[in-house]
Amino acid sequence: QLQLVESGGGLVQAGGSLRLSCVASGIIFRLNAMDWYRQAPGKQRELVATINWLHGTDYADSVKGRFTISRDNAKNTVYLQMDSLKPEDTGVYYCKASSFGSWGQGTQVTVYS
Repeated sequence: QLQLVESGGGLVQAGGSLRLSCVASGIIFRLNAMDWYRQAPGKQRELVATINWLHGTDYADSVKGRFTISRDNAKNTVYLQMDSLKPEDTGVYYCKASSFGSWGQGTQVTVYS
C-alpha cells in the first residue's frame, strides 16, 4: 500500500527558503514520477513541480526559477527546495506519485511579508 509522508514545512519570512521532503513506501520508487502539489486557502489544489524517473523536471510558471524538485532513489525521497518565497506560496504542500491516487497528509507552508 502506497504511503507518502511529507515534512519540512513551517513559517518563513518572504524571501526565505524551505526544503520539503516526502518519503514514499509501498511502490517501486525509482520507476515512478513524483509530483508536488499545493493548496492555498479557498483555492483548488495545483501542481507545482514534477520529476520523472529519469530525473526530468517540470514546473508551474509561478515557481519557475525559485523552486527545485529533486529525488534520492536510495532513500525513496522526493524533495522540493523553495527559495525566494512569496506570501502567495502559502498553502499545504502535498507529494504524490503521478500514477497513483493516494495523497499524504501534507505539510503547511506559511510565508509572511
